[in-house]
Formats: sequence, structure tokens, C-alpha cells
Amino acid sequence: SMPLRAGLPDAVPYGADRTIYIVVDSYVSSANGSQEAQLEREDFDAIISEFIAGQFRDPVRVLAFNTLEHWSKDLSADVAMEIQTRCDIDGIPVPEHARDFLERYATISRRETATL
Repeated sequence: SMPLRAGLPDAVPYGADRTIYIVVDSYVSSANGSQEAQLEREDFDAIISEFIAGQFRDPVRVLAFNTLEHWSKDLSADVAMEIQTRCDIDGIPVPEHARDFLERYATISRRETATL
């Protein structure tokens, strides 16, 4: 699996203030065993829609990078909660392909809300 590069994607103009989302997607290729792809997205909503639509093979986590302030954070639990919320609003079950991700991260957010 490729190490997550320190710094930022090459295409970002210097000084631009943008948040870039990276979906780390794990997949198995017959030649090399387990691989990781880093899929860049411009907005959070697009990621949620793609998750629900089953666009990712085996998403491991979701990260956000800010190009100006140089922070990064793991948004995986937020993504899991948002998928759950959207499915609840639409009155549909969480799609099969998103369940592993939700089980991995949703318990974290459920534990936090349980103490409120």
C-alpha cells in the first residue's frame, strides 16, 4: 500500500484556500495483492452520494486537507454519520456496500451521542 504523501496534491495552486477530500479505497489486484487508491474529491456531498451509490470498492477512510492552512483531518466518522442520516431521511436501509464502513466508524459517533 502506498504511503500517504506528506504535503499536498501537485495540482493545487500555491496559496489557494481549498479543502480537498481524499477517499482511501482499498482493493485487491491479482498481481499485487492488496492496494490502496487515493481518490480526490472537491466536496463532501459528492463523497456521500458516491458512497450511497456504491462507487468505491472498499473505502477504508476519508481524509480532508486544507491547502492554505495545511491541516488534515480524518472525517471517516462524519461520513458514516452522514450516510446513516441520509438513509434515515430517505427511509431506506443503508446499502449493503456501505455497511462495513458504517460499522467501522458509526459506533464511534453513536457512543458520543449516547452520552448527550
